[in-house]
Amino acid sequence: MVGRHLDIALDRGYFRMHQYVFTCQYLMLDDTVCPVHWLRVDLRRVQFGKSQRQLINRNKAFSVSVTPLTLTGELTGLYARYRASIDFDAPESVEASLFDGAPTSSSTFDTYVMNVRDGDRLIAAGIFDKGMRTIAGIMNFYDPDYKRYSLGKYLMLLKINFAQQQQYDYYYPGYVVSYYPKFDYKIAAAESATEVLDTISDRWLPFSWETVEELAAELMRE
Repeated sequence: MVGRHLDIALDRGYFRMHQYVFTCQYLMLDDTVCPVHWLRVDLRRVQFGKSQRQLINRNKAFSVSVTPLTLTGELTGLYARYRASIDFDAPESVEASLFDGAPTSSSTFDTYVMNVRDGDRLIAAGIFDKGMRTIAGIMNFYDPDYKRYSLGKYLMLLKINFAQQQQYDYYYPGYVVSYYPKFDYKIAAAESATEVLDTISDRWLPFSWETVEELAAELMRE
């Protein structure tokens, strides 16, 4: 699932899971049926606000690089430390999340990692897939010792910057979920340039929380 094939899948509300793509309209969370709302960021309309610029400036001492994904001990060790520090469910490992037992040498996606370092120390990593005109954010994780630097949100800004430099059209961060605010951080990077998919009409709409409420109500009537 590379190039234009990934672009088409993302445009239709399909997203990566392991080595295939899926979509859904609902999740069952805390014994509640929760409507799902797929998101994308129109890179041509992104204008970072004061808080985004401050975050970028605060982390400017860190170095950033983009490399093809390789499951190094450094990367997997960083994820293990991150997973041990969080209070929500997460995949057992990077390999389990991306491959789920499939051979790591034969990925069906064109996958890269955004590396953030403090000197020689890897402190954050953002994994993403590249299409022809899009990127899809897959995983972000960071060293818990650096939690105060908001590196998860910082990685989203870095991915947007990278995609803009490549002159891509859209960045797909995943979804938000009604009645379940843990995913709301995906809006913070570029809310004014974010769109939400109306899965009933198959149209992308300008994002607002009012629009999300209306879409949720329609889905719950289905």
